[in-house]
Amino acid sequence: MTAVDAVTNAPAASRPAGLPRDPRERLAALFDAGTLELLPGSDADERSGVLAGSGRVHGASVVAFASDPRVQGGAMGTAGCAAIVAAYSEAVSRGVPIVGLWHSGGARLAEGVASLHAVGTVFAAMTMASGRVPQISVVLGPAAGGAAYGPALTDIVILSGLGRIFVTGPDVVRSVTGEDVDAARLGGPEPHSRRSGVVHVVTETDAAALDRARELAALLSDQGKIAEDDAVDRDLSGLLPDSARRAYDVHLLTGKLLDTPGVELHPRWAPNVVTILGRLAGRTVGVVASNPMRLGGCLDAASAEKAARFVRMCDAFGVPLVVLVDVPGYLPGVGQEWDGVVRRGAKLLHAFAEASVPRVTLVTRKAFGGAYIAMNSRALGATRVFAWPGAEVAVMGAVAAVRILHRRTLASVPPEQLHEAEAELAAEHEATAGGLQRAVDLGVIDAVIEPSQTRRELVRAIAEAPQLRGAHANIPL
Repeated sequence: MTAVDAVTNAPAASRPAGLPRDPRERLAALFDAGTLELLPGSDADERSGVLAGSGRVHGASVVAFASDPRVQGGAMGTAGCAAIVAAYSEAVSRGVPIVGLWHSGGARLAEGVASLHAVGTVFAAMTMASGRVPQISVVLGPAAGGAAYGPALTDIVILSGLGRIFVTGPDVVRSVTGEDVDAARLGGPEPHSRRSGVVHVVTETDAAALDRARELAALLSDQGKIAEDDAVDRDLSGLLPDSARRAYDVHLLTGKLLDTPGVELHPRWAPNVVTILGRLAGRTVGVVASNPMRLGGCLDAASAEKAARFVRMCDAFGVPLVVLVDVPGYLPGVGQEWDGVVRRGAKLLHAFAEASVPRVTLVTRKAFGGAYIAMNSRALGATRVFAWPGAEVAVMGAVAAVRILHRRTLASVPPEQLHEAEAELAAEHEATAGGLQRAVDLGVIDAVIEPSQTRRELVRAIAEAPQLRGAHANIPL
């Protein structure tokens, strides 16, 4: 009879050969070679289902723990939870990142309420560490029940191709609701990377997931310093289409702006806003960028929440922010209002307004309406705000504005003269109501810079700003 995983209902033999289930091997693969040291007492009880240790990742100190799926499917009992809490205490006392390698069916049934209480102590430890040390979760197998909420409480969640996150498994869902669903559709990479927003990074293999965890731990722990002398300018002109109406993929811009492409978080969830951790002139920065390729770059409920979470995380750990703006406004519609665009959009305003880290904004083409304010405007306390020549800053586009303000006048214009009349009224509107020069005169734009100067100007603005750790430290993210 074929062995079957009790949580996923998948044949045990379906797990690709060569992927270690031994937590010691998994921890060793996470850390730099030869640096793993088990925490005192971590391996005292092989039945605990958890192993914890410390070591180095790209030379930086990190604490980590790993579920042991060979022991009751990695279920969390009192001893295993105590090991996780001890690992958190070690990470917080040393001020270093903590990485959790999750492969667990949740609380141990045989231990009853005692295991539930123990899982609760893990959640409390995670909450107390929030904003104090970076927390990264790597889900390598099922993370069910209480083990699903563990990763969700951390800053970054990485899901391997065989990872699954759900509160209740397929059998329970089927018996209670009648819905016929498998583990992948219920809590695999597709639903959590595109729909729920639970997962920040998806990889095909366990090895790739650990590599991503290593890269992110290094970016957040060894953040480096701005090297202004090494901030070689890269000409960013020519990356945007000639027509302001044409869409483009903002990754073309971020890829050339940053030293290397960095790690994009939530690439498939709310892709109209891009969030990236990378390095600029040697220093870790967070990038929030409008992406006109999706929804024309409009902000919506999901993207506002996504960006707010990212801003709060960067602020908590002292990561400067670079905000690239090409936004026509908030996406209109009944669905957006019902999805809470007001509530979720307010989170982005709050996150930027409260942030204390250096945060520099560049308007590449346009910044209109409430979305202009939300994307780290001067009013919210941006460190510096730059714009490229020809950028527009307004309540809305000039033509759209005059169609509202002068609708009666335009209604009387012959159709063949309408375009010319709109253009004339739009020019008058820009002269009186604002535009780029008006924004500079008011001080809401600090300077208009050329694309060829952009990298150096952003680097200088970050280097000259006080390097503070933000107001969100020790606030659940």
